[in-house]
Amino acid sequence: SLIHRSIESLRQVKSVLQDTFEDKEIELITSMGNEAAKAKYEQQVPPFYHRPSHTDCRILREQWIRAKYERQEFIHIEKQEPYSAGYREGFLWKRGRDNGQFLSRKFILSEREGALKYFNKQDAKEPKAIMRIQTLNATFQPAKIGNPCGLQITYLRDNSTRNIFVYHEDSKEMVDWFTAIRAARFHYQKVAFPGANDEDLVPRLTRNFMKEGYMEKTGPRHTEGFKKRWFTMDDRRLMYFKDPLDAYARGEVFIGSKENSYTVVSGLPPSIQGYHWKYGITIETPDRKFLFACETEAEQKDWIAAFQRVVNRPMMPQEYAVEAHFKHKP
Repeated sequence: SLIHRSIESLRQVKSVLQDTFEDKEIELITSMGNEAAKAKYEQQVPPFYHRPSHTDCRILREQWIRAKYERQEFIHIEKQEPYSAGYREGFLWKRGRDNGQFLSRKFILSEREGALKYFNKQDAKEPKAIMRIQTLNATFQPAKIGNPCGLQITYLRDNSTRNIFVYHEDSKEMVDWFTAIRAARFHYQKVAFPGANDEDLVPRLTRNFMKEGYMEKTGPRHTEGFKKRWFTMDDRRLMYFKDPLDAYARGEVFIGSKENSYTVVSGLPPSIQGYHWKYGITIETPDRKFLFACETEAEQKDWIAAFQRVVNRPMMPQEYAVEAHFKHKP
């Protein structure tokens, strides 16, 4: 109810847990109910529009509420044009790859061209980068980026993940960009998988990372010293970076399934020498063993749980192609 209360256009907001209700208010709520309210305010929610939960960041939850009640976007479908038209153009603050400064950059999202592009100069004719909708992902990262509207955009370039960090001062503008990316991904998936239901496609539009955080790692010979790195688990891709805001990973590891000889165990081989964090993890693949160390036991358990969720899931046919062409830096 805190977000609802912050929206001035909502005349009266009450918390079920904190406020008291008069008899006539209880009668009104009982007669209408959530289903009646949803039937009115959510009657035309596009399948690609992200319905946030309590675990989502504040601006996603706030803009969902404003879209429903303040702007009534799902009653008046023409108000969805900013993210459903198949084309979006505007300026976002983008973090520089080398100097870490945020500079204003022009972005264009075109479903017809199947790409999101950005330009280093306003009058530039050629884009600095072309991100194919096929491999595009977007996830809000306010804490990592240091801005409540911070969005991390990822895409594949030569089978390696590239990160772009952006934000906009206006939270509606940023959520509209996020939703436009989801819409473009949805329409791409409808063409790529013509027989699939919307319910099957929606989970593929954008995804949050399974887990992120610091671990230590050693090299392929297991004799090198352990180095502290930032790790990101993006489905079956485990990436490690020197800094959380690096544009490119120092290396990537493909995590397959147990049916394909991928295993995860607690601890490190007894032969490992030298200083490292106490709580080890060993990932064994068909090619080699990867050794990691966590600072706390709680972090170790969380990482093992994330790895096990992936290892215990059978691989999809397209994931075998990813595994076959996968590249990683030791």
